[in-house]
Amino acid sequence: MSHLPLYGVTQDQGTDYLWAMRVILASTRGTLMELGIGPIVTAGLVMQLLSGSKIINVDFSDPEDRALFTGGQKVLAMIMTGFQAFAYIAGNAYGPLSPTAQVIVFIQLFISGMIVILMDELIQKGWGLGSGVSLFIMTNVAGQVMFNMLNVTEFEAFAPDNYGATATRLPKGIVAALIANLLRVFGIGTGEGPPVDWGWLFIRNGFDPSIFALIVTFIIFGAVLWMESVRVEIPLQYAKYRGMRARYPIKLLYTSNIPVILAQALYANILFFGQIVFNAWNPAGNNPWLNWIGIFKQEEGSDRMIATWGLSRYITPPQGIFNLIGEADGLLHVIIYATLMILLCWGFSKIWVDISGIAPRDVSRQLLSSGYIVPGFRRSEKVLERLLERYIPVVAGLGGFLVGILAAAADIMGALASGTGILLMVSIIKQYYEQIAKEQLAGIGGEGVQGLLGIL
Repeated sequence: MSHLPLYGVTQDQGTDYLWAMRVILASTRGTLMELGIGPIVTAGLVMQLLSGSKIINVDFSDPEDRALFTGGQKVLAMIMTGFQAFAYIAGNAYGPLSPTAQVIVFIQLFISGMIVILMDELIQKGWGLGSGVSLFIMTNVAGQVMFNMLNVTEFEAFAPDNYGATATRLPKGIVAALIANLLRVFGIGTGEGPPVDWGWLFIRNGFDPSIFALIVTFIIFGAVLWMESVRVEIPLQYAKYRGMRARYPIKLLYTSNIPVILAQALYANILFFGQIVFNAWNPAGNNPWLNWIGIFKQEEGSDRMIATWGLSRYITPPQGIFNLIGEADGLLHVIIYATLMILLCWGFSKIWVDISGIAPRDVSRQLLSSGYIVPGFRRSEKVLERLLERYIPVVAGLGGFLVGILAAAADIMGALASGTGILLMVSIIKQYYEQIAKEQLAGIGGEGVQGLLGIL
């Protein structure tokens, strides 16, 4: 779907409203995956806010209430698919279209959005591992990383001063560029010019991948893997067999990558509707109230619109530290973006614990129903819940806070693809590894282990 172009759309016309968030939303410009997982994540965000603010009362310990909540989220995702498709067309994302072409494009976007929702549902119902949202994000980010490393389909010309005016053409993929430049040092080049200065490859121009971005990417890999391994373990004992002991791990990333997904989804929707409002009702930037949402300008030689003022300006992900140096408000941009990202990740992490069935009360109920007790404590749900309340809220909040710091730092430093995307990809791959190991353990561990792992 991400390689099938929309029928009736000219690729080089219109405005790409979601360019800053495509990696996170698993979307591809001008294809059936134009909207990506945006409607699903937005619907989840809205339902969580409604539940967390007690506008709707949901008892997540009640299977019927939880089923109604999930069903409502799916219906809202369908509504958001139609709404975002309509907004995209109304905002001239594909340039001027005839009424017939608008209907055809809307139908394509809506049906493809329904397919994405159904694929997510298929995986969640046990026909796959994890969730469809995580799978779509992981594959999209992994593809972006590999493309930025090995892209040999596009070239960048560079005229090194110390070699005269002869231009050197190097692949835009950083690993491919390093190999091509190294070959030219040894005289094995193909006549595309002399080798370039390695310092230029370290920072590169504009948004092209660089050695610095590659180093940042590997640092993010290591940081996420380390954070995934940090945990607090609660000792357990199987009530039926006194000698059978286990440990319940409370990971530092207790809420996984959910907080950063929700924070980026919120950013994406503000940027999305901000650009539409600017194009439709404030193209001259003379409305003082709408200016607070954002003032945009078209990037030269691109279909991207870059925010120059307003809220949209400061929630736009920084495109690398070297690009921020030339901006007059670069430091303010970094401070506001990082602060909002950290606070949102912390807040969403706290909310997600309460509404997703991983709160102390839910975990204590699950452990006791599986036949496990904590040595030295009475077999009481309230006692076990109070014990878990010492750890889970604190660990979840700290994990969300650190994830926000890591995501903001990665975006600011300019990792390959997207800093947040890299964080999500590594975290999701690690989760798949753990889930496969969990399934194998449950297969040989009997009823007690299956209950502890939440399979029964």
